[in-house]
Parts: sequence; C-alpha cells; structure tokens
Amino acid sequence: MITLDNSGIFCPQAGIYIDPWKPVDKAIITHAHADHARWGMKHYLAQDQSKEILKYRLGAGIQLETLPYGKQISINGVKLSLHPAGHIPGSAQVRLEHQGQVAVISGDYKTEADGISSPFSPVPCHTFVSECTFGLPIYRWEPQDKIFAELNQWWESNSREDRCSVVFAYSLGKAQRILRHLEMDLGPVFAHGAIRNTNEALAADGIVLPEVQKVSREIPNKNYRKALILAPPSAAGSSWMKQFAPFRTAICSGWMNIRGARRRRAADAGFVLSDHADWTGLNQTIAATGASKVYLTHGFNEVFARHLRENGWDAEALDTLFKGESSDAEDD
Repeated sequence: MITLDNSGIFCPQAGIYIDPWKPVDKAIITHAHADHARWGMKHYLAQDQSKEILKYRLGAGIQLETLPYGKQISINGVKLSLHPAGHIPGSAQVRLEHQGQVAVISGDYKTEADGISSPFSPVPCHTFVSECTFGLPIYRWEPQDKIFAELNQWWESNSREDRCSVVFAYSLGKAQRILRHLEMDLGPVFAHGAIRNTNEALAADGIVLPEVQKVSREIPNKNYRKALILAPPSAAGSSWMKQFAPFRTAICSGWMNIRGARRRRAADAGFVLSDHADWTGLNQTIAATGASKVYLTHGFNEVFARHLRENGWDAEALDTLFKGESSDAEDD
C-alpha cells in the first residue's frame, strides 16, 4: 500500500504522497516543520490545527484541506484518517486502510504529553512507518516536569544576578512548549519575531498560549534585565544578541543528552528537552501498534532497524530527506 520513490512516501492506490520532498499533485502533511511541509504541492491535506501555521509558512494561497483527528475519508477506495502524533500542535499520524490492510505513517512523534499538542496514541496497524531520531539506548528522557523545574530555577538564578536569560528553541513546537511551562511570575518574557509570529498563527489555529512581548531594539536594555528571551537557534552568536547584555544562554534539545554538546554550541546551560520519542518511547510504540512490518525513515534508522530485527520484527531503513531534530544550529 505504500512505496518510496524520488518524491517521497507514496500510496499508489490513493495517488497521494505523505510529506513529499518534491512537488506533487496531492500531499498529506503530517506537521508543519520544514523538512515535512515543503512548498510547491498542488494540493495539501493536513490536520485542522495545522491550517494557519501552514499558510504562514508556505503562503496564504496554498490549496489546503484540513481534517479533524479521527475523521475518515475515502480516496479511490483507500480509507484515510489522521491521528495525534504528539510532536507539535497539529501533528498527525496518517492511517491508510485498503482491502483489510492498515498502514500508519507516523511522521515525527513523542509519547509524553506536552501541554500544547493533542497527546500521542499508538494506532494499531499491519505496517508502521516510524522516525528514530533518537534511536539509540543512550537517549532516555526524564519527565518534563523535572526539566522545566530546572529551567525555571536557572532563570531565577540569572535574575538574582540581574542578568537576562536567553533560551534557544525551535520556533514551532519547542518554543511554545517551553512558554506553556514557564513560571511567568519570575519576570517578563520576550520572544524573537519568528517565535512571536508563529505564536499568532498557532493562536488562529486554536492553540492558547501565554502572551509575550516581542523583542524590539526600541526597548531599553534595562527592561531585559531579569527577563527570559525565547529565540530560534539561528540567533545564537548574532549581533541581535548584543541588546540583552549581560546575559546567559541555554539550549533546549534532545542532543543536550550528549556530553559536550552544550560546550560545542557555546551555551551556558543545556536542558534535555526533545519533541521526539526517546529509546523507550520508540520501542513501546512499535510494540503497541502490533505491526508486522516496520519502516524507519530518519535518525539512527540503520542501527534501530537492526535492533528491531534482532528482536523479531521485519524492519527496514528507508532513505528519506527528513531530518528530525537537528543537532546543529538550524531552525525547524
């Protein structure tokens, strides 16, 4: 029911691609990150809460149809529905059913509820297409409540020293997750324009977030003292940062699990916070689907495929253009 060609993952019976990386006639988009949602498709299909953020990122004129979670439609005899992936707001697993066979393409997903995305739930299927961005045993996440407590304590410590706290996080998903869990009474919160604009698009999609101020060079430096600034990774080391001095910086990423990653990226602090499933989440999810065939799209896919085969699954790595969570300073 699904194949892989030069344009991406394809369902020939329905004549539709899932997250294609080349222009096609019909594309289902699992979520609005740039490696999964690309410009140039004639027609897009996505989950309801991706509507405005996709238009913001790809252009208001795109031909876009949206579906709520769980609603089933039929395309050329293929039953299609979208189910929560828990990765970012509007992220979806794509369920395809044809002649009694079910395939699920999960896109990117995480298994811990984050407070802003519809929580992930495994979808039973015969064939499961999974990411494995963090598909090594060393990647095991601690509960997010612990991570956010540490982040808030770091902010409070900097504030006592009359310093600004700058947190680097992806503009879509990670930044809003952090914002939802900040202790807002610790001080003012500002956001880079890219994050503020993303927040506005998500608000139009029904995602309720705390209000934050937009960073502006017209704001006196003293107003940033004791504040927390949310910024995309691309802002690190740029002249834009000078307006916040004195400041300390932090990175929120699953890659902070690796010794030396924070130092390599010249940050003062690193918090292990990912919007992808960890080793435990990946293994538990694949088992919960009941799938007999597993395809792995990106991350440590060759290594993880071997692990699954050694444990009884028919697993195969696919060569795709998806990136997962970037280990460098790229934005989503």
